[in-house]
Amino acid sequence: MTERWHTGNAAEDGADTRGWFVGHFIDPSKGVLSTKDVEVKWATHPKGDCRPDWTSDDQRTTLVMLISGLFRVESTDGEATFARQGDYAMWGPGVDHSWEALEDSVVLTVRWPSSRY
Repeated sequence: MTERWHTGNAAEDGADTRGWFVGHFIDPSKGVLSTKDVEVKWATHPKGDCRPDWTSDDQRTTLVMLISGLFRVESTDGEATFARQGDYAMWGPGVDHSWEALEDSVVLTVRWPSSRY
């Protein structure tokens, strides 16, 4: 690894940060993984895992994409059930959301910018 090049495994690299492996909260010694521009999370959710309470972010844009499984996202502006690899939802600042794994699921989440101003 150098400051400009990193290879790894998303699940392993995010093990100590709730799945987040890129973002401002990553130790700067990790080089390019530590950035204020974007956050990336690899999440494995067992069937029934959910966040029933609405969460909100007034300052960032979010993209959630299904890697495998069956996953549902509800927001103040819409809802979607992801069944095929690559199904995704994206929303801007101020949209509240919740989610549920309807089957064992793997989901990739990207948020930007990373640090809250």
